[in-house]
Amino acid sequence: MKIMSAAEAIGLIKNGDTVAVGGFLGAAHPEYLVDFLGEHFRKKHSPGKINLVFTAGQGDGKERGLNRLAQPGMIKRAVGGHWNMIPKLAKMALDGDIEGYNLPLGVLCQLFREIAAGNPGRLTPLGLGTFVDPRREGGRLNDRTCEELVEVISIGGKEYLFYKSFPIHIGLLRGSCADRFGNVYFDTEPIYADTLSIAQAVHNSGGKVIVQVEKVVENYSRSPRSVVIPGILVDAVVIAPQEYHQISFVGEYKPEFLMQGDLSKLALAPVPHGWRRIIAERALLEIDNGNVVNLGIGLPETIAALAREHGVFEQMTLTVEAGPVGGIPCSGLNFGLSNLPQAVFDQNYIFDFYDGGGLDVAFLGLAECDRYGNVNVSRFNGRLAGVGGFMNIAQTAKKVIFAGSFTAGGLEVKVVDGRLKIINEGRIPKFVRDVQQISFSGDFARQNHMKVKFITERAVFDLLEDGFTLTEIAPGIDLQKDVLNYIAFPMKIAADLKAMPLF
Repeated sequence: MKIMSAAEAIGLIKNGDTVAVGGFLGAAHPEYLVDFLGEHFRKKHSPGKINLVFTAGQGDGKERGLNRLAQPGMIKRAVGGHWNMIPKLAKMALDGDIEGYNLPLGVLCQLFREIAAGNPGRLTPLGLGTFVDPRREGGRLNDRTCEELVEVISIGGKEYLFYKSFPIHIGLLRGSCADRFGNVYFDTEPIYADTLSIAQAVHNSGGKVIVQVEKVVENYSRSPRSVVIPGILVDAVVIAPQEYHQISFVGEYKPEFLMQGDLSKLALAPVPHGWRRIIAERALLEIDNGNVVNLGIGLPETIAALAREHGVFEQMTLTVEAGPVGGIPCSGLNFGLSNLPQAVFDQNYIFDFYDGGGLDVAFLGLAECDRYGNVNVSRFNGRLAGVGGFMNIAQTAKKVIFAGSFTAGGLEVKVVDGRLKIINEGRIPKFVRDVQQISFSGDFARQNHMKVKFITERAVFDLLEDGFTLTEIAPGIDLQKDVLNYIAFPMKIAADLKAMPLF
């Protein structure tokens, strides 16, 4: 193992190399290395034409993270799972300035293991019928992106998608500290992300593994079981300034992210009255005692606070796709972390758990859905959010709840005497004839007899085998005026239409 300066380490990257960057948003992300790489290109115009690979859109939504690499000539191709927090790179993909792919986050982090093992790729039903299916878009983001990274394969009469392996020449990773053997430890890192799998994939591709750490510790000073990246995989260790070792893009180290504890002692902000609370209250009824649950980013996060408020939090175990199990998930730029988790998985292992049906209930955002029950959360007019872990979670959970407002853009409602009153209607209908991009396939769900429900502040819909069906309506809501008039397709009405409970 060699301790190197950032300049020496970045000098290992050649023009045209495939570079994988670790982390989840800002957690376990090697910001010092990425910052230095971006500055090096700005001054030297090399290394250029890089093929970038990432899973969780490591950025702050503005300038930091992979946004630093959005420079003309620097990136040839970007293959990523989530793009929402790297708008500068996303714009280059949407404008056709680079080749771009959006593949499921869970598949990508599992693909690192396939590459490490020398396997030809990842075989999975994940993505069938969605925009990553090569019979649709194949995950390609623009017209200049031509190579097929995904194929359809039939085995035993069943269809699967095959995500192809490719060599990775450079891994940019982060740990807390390293010893002089090159063993890397995660003392103050709240998650593991894809770190070990990327290191193995790069090493076994004949590439170079570069790890950013805060300090070097003495040999033989730690338990061998605390090593996250063994030194045999590490080619360079770069000691980074302390300011590059924040626990995320918004905060310093917090012990609550790395320890178990009594959840009742955590302070949670109360959920204000309004449509978000109405939806979360109704969604909470879908959780049974003992359920293992995933809460997506956005509105579903309020479910955790309400569960604590109603004294039912201990009846469930919340999980996050970045790895934490138990505890209370964080939001915003700390999404992916949890306060007082019971355990933390490697990211690809939690997706193994999800993909195999381990989740009892998943609560996901509702951005746009259509007559077939397709849902779009990944791409809209002029905006690339990326599918992230949504596809893995939505396609495999035993019960899937899409939770969101019925309309978007200025919606305001109020409960008066047990009846829902619309104060101001949203400007943008969400129930459209055809979604702009299929992130979740309604046809796949029906063919596989999945339990799928859509919960809004005024109505609940079920995706049944015979079609999209309205099953509940809130008291005070006029069926035609407040619901059907805002749906761009004929909606089936359940014969036993129920009153949606308001709290």
